[in-house]
Amino acid sequence: MSVTRRPFRFELPTDVVRGDAWLPEEAVEGTAIVVCHGFKGFKDWGFFPYLGEQLAARTGSPVVCFNFTGSGVGESLLEFDELDRFATNTFSRELGDLEAVLDRLAAGRLGEVEVPRAGRFGLLGHSRGGATCVLKAASRTQVRGLVTWAAIASVRRYMTEWEAAWEAGQPVYILNARTGQRMPLHRNVLDDIHAHPDRLDVESAASALRIPYLVIHGADDEGVPVEEGRRLAAAAGEVARLEILEGAGHTMNAAHPFAGPNEKLERAIALSADHLRSALASE
Repeated sequence: MSVTRRPFRFELPTDVVRGDAWLPEEAVEGTAIVVCHGFKGFKDWGFFPYLGEQLAARTGSPVVCFNFTGSGVGESLLEFDELDRFATNTFSRELGDLEAVLDRLAAGRLGEVEVPRAGRFGLLGHSRGGATCVLKAASRTQVRGLVTWAAIASVRRYMTEWEAAWEAGQPVYILNARTGQRMPLHRNVLDDIHAHPDRLDVESAASALRIPYLVIHGADDEGVPVEEGRRLAAAAGEVARLEILEGAGHTMNAAHPFAGPNEKLERAIALSADHLRSALASE
């Protein structure tokens, strides 16, 4: 199926959301899929453009990939040129960004780009973006299908790793091995978790799901242990299906710049497309 890529941007009160709409030639009426990147990710990282195009082609639903406003990637689209925004990002901010995208898909317009109006959504999130998708799927009834790749099972990992430094009034610096940048993290994410412990409880949100949920995790994930995928599937219970991909790492063995698909990535995409196509097929 032919798919057209339409870049978009729209403004929020203090931020700009940038993304791409992947529009199939004959879209399934009333549906859309939204893809969320993870920590130190962005919509043009590695496999994401390929994933967007393939999901649209294989499901027939419009697909949106976008940058969270706290991703650290701004106008350049490829460089971490907004480290001040990265430093103060929170899960609540990401939930707000995702909500804004869903609202605009429901209205049929992403900034200046017209898209088919959607009333049934599928969500796919990678790593930290997977947790954001679980939280949103549990709170917005228009979400009818959910997929996570290598998702974290708890936001509290940030507290255990870096809380002591933040409580001492120090920023945390994350090394970006690809770019060599020392990326600052301020205590905003910690304060957000303290302020909203129930709203940001990922496993509790998973247990509240009443929609089909596909949990995909690489057995050799070096970033998020496969046990976290098992925890999410166990929390969701009978609505969940767990697929552990032997030999797959955190990014399904893909890298940036993208060198093309591989067996593990293709398997993850095929499973995801089948799941979301089925979940969005009917009212």
